[in-house]
Amino acid sequence: MTTKTEDGAVNRSLRTPKAAGVAGVLFALLLATALALVRLAAPADPAESGAWVTDPGRRRLVIVALNLVPFAGIAFLWFMGVMRDRIGEHEDRFFATVFLGSGLLFVAMLFVATAATAAILADAARAGAGRSSPAYGRSIGAVVLHTYAMRMAAVFTISTATIAFKTGILPRWLALAGYAVAVVLLFAIDVTRWVELLFPFWVLLLSVDTLAGSLRSRHLGPGAPVDLALPKR
Repeated sequence: MTTKTEDGAVNRSLRTPKAAGVAGVLFALLLATALALVRLAAPADPAESGAWVTDPGRRRLVIVALNLVPFAGIAFLWFMGVMRDRIGEHEDRFFATVFLGSGLLFVAMLFVATAATAAILADAARAGAGRSSPAYGRSIGAVVLHTYAMRMAAVFTISTATIAFKTGILPRWLALAGYAVAVVLLFAIDVTRWVELLFPFWVLLLSVDTLAGSLRSRHLGPGAPVDLALPKR
């Protein structure tokens, strides 16, 4: 039978900022890799020729990207949960609602866009080479990802940066960088699809800072709280 002391130790280990940092790093690497593979394999304009669907090399890149997305979504959900727990009693209900809602919508839309792309490949495999027309399916996936999912990522970034200012859990420069990334995702997403990589890159910076804070808190001694918030910088 597990004692209360043991339960407390388990809960404490689940709430460590290190867990959030590792999940964030995994999400950033997986999503950035998936987006880059799709950009390299498929044309930026959904209306362009669907030759990439029947090209074995380019199809393989897209398939690898599609298989990475579910794990990126799982890592992002874990990252959200532990970051919210790290905020703890300092959580503001308004910004916490925006933080949680935008993050969940981002993951849901990311999965919808992935499913639309997977459907294109499945239809092409059934129709045979040269007889598929993936423009309609690609347009759906592109709109969901670029127009909606990335703007939800911008809202998530804004809410996270604002919470960072209010609680001091992040350096100010990182919060300001989050605002800059959000502005680009909101208003300049159509300039080039590569700007989508700014979101996982910012999450990567946030996660590295979280890991660094976790290492610093360990040096305070065994009695120091593991989920200690970082001081304002």
